[in-house]
Amino acid sequence: MWNLIFITTLAGVAGTGLGGVAGALFRRDSNRTVSLLLSFAGGVMISVVCFDLIQEAIGTGVGVLPVLAGVCLGIGIVYLLNAAIDKKTDPEVAHIDQKHPKTADDLDELTHANHLNEHRRKGDSSASLFVAGIVMACAIALHNVPEGMTIGASYVSTDNALTGASLILAVLIGLHNIPEGMAVVVPLVSGGMHRGMAVLITALSGAPTVLGAILGYWIGDIGPFGLAVSLSFASGAMLYVVFGEILPQSILMYRSKLPTFAVTFGMMVGIVMIYG
Repeated sequence: MWNLIFITTLAGVAGTGLGGVAGALFRRDSNRTVSLLLSFAGGVMISVVCFDLIQEAIGTGVGVLPVLAGVCLGIGIVYLLNAAIDKKTDPEVAHIDQKHPKTADDLDELTHANHLNEHRRKGDSSASLFVAGIVMACAIALHNVPEGMTIGASYVSTDNALTGASLILAVLIGLHNIPEGMAVVVPLVSGGMHRGMAVLITALSGAPTVLGAILGYWIGDIGPFGLAVSLSFASGAMLYVVFGEILPQSILMYRSKLPTFAVTFGMMVGIVMIYG
């Protein structure tokens, strides 16, 4: 359990915190680099979900339909969380309307720097920027719970958090959390908060990942049915993160064939990690 908490803390707190530190370092012309990194991570996640987690869930013997129901539940909950975040943040920027893609198509959007620029253009007070950062931190904290469940669920199936799918997912979720950390720290610093405190709050927004991991482990440890539910829910959550967030963002941020090759390469690397 301590191993599980350790690697989940690295994925959630350290990953989001690293994004906070990187918030002032990324250049605006980093779209290509971020796109290819996201594509690669998405490919690895696809392999882990399809060739490991879902197979483990079906292997518990509860049947295919409960597993599919768990996958649908995971997709639905993460979708609703994202929809709540979008409903709160999208109206702040004028060009994000019905004609705009339903996901970020630029690094500024991925890190919500465009929202910051809009607040500045309107001459909003530092307090409003600070509140915007706190709201984003809370939203990302809530979003991190199902992501943490994927690590906890995979840990139950392998009984070792330092090897196999649980470690792979921890690394990938940590990478995925970097842009989210950037989205939190930018408005906090612009709102007048000290940079050190802003990075600390940003890192703490990743702490619910640990709670999600413990929840996923607890459900999965109940028995075969609990393990199937935990694994399938985690699979659905990650599938939505990949196909609803990571891949659309990567393709829109760098419109070429290279993200496709990065996804394919990521899938092959994931297969080697699982079966190698």
